[in-house]
Amino acid sequence: MSRSLNRVTLIGNVGQDPEVRATPGGNRVAQFSLATTRQWTGQSGNKEEKTEWHRIVAWDSARGAKLAQVIEQYVKKGDKLFVEGRIEYRQWQDKDNQTRYSTEINASEIILLGGRSGGGDDAPRAPRAAAASAPKAKSGSAAGGDDFTDFPGALEEDDDDLPF
Repeated sequence: MSRSLNRVTLIGNVGQDPEVRATPGGNRVAQFSLATTRQWTGQSGNKEEKTEWHRIVAWDSARGAKLAQVIEQYVKKGDKLFVEGRIEYRQWQDKDNQTRYSTEINASEIILLGGRSGGGDDAPRAPRAAAASAPKAKSGSAAGGDDFTDFPGALEEDDDDLPF
């Protein structure tokens, strides 16, 4: 029997304040967009940049994980997040009977890496290393280098030595 893996790991900035709602069954779900940007030097020597937008969905779990609750309390537009989860594709019929498609990241772990500097709002904020995750079989989390102090600038580095 062969195995497969559906895992997505993203570090990016929240595009708008999360939308949190309750389902008819009483579950809570948070939805927000996350922007990831890559930069490279083009053949002409100019710096180029491309931003990808990802739709993130996070559920409160009956087993105790409160991802939607943490997102509602602590995540705002502009915050930098680590998101881990699985990619899901959905299709449905809209009111005009047109087939619509959606690609989402169903989050299983979210770590707040830091937000906008000088945000100025009075909303409660999480500590820099706050994390929320769904129950996992493995112990521990990605909190070993919460704020990347061991490698300053590692995420912003422009130098690309890859041969392709």
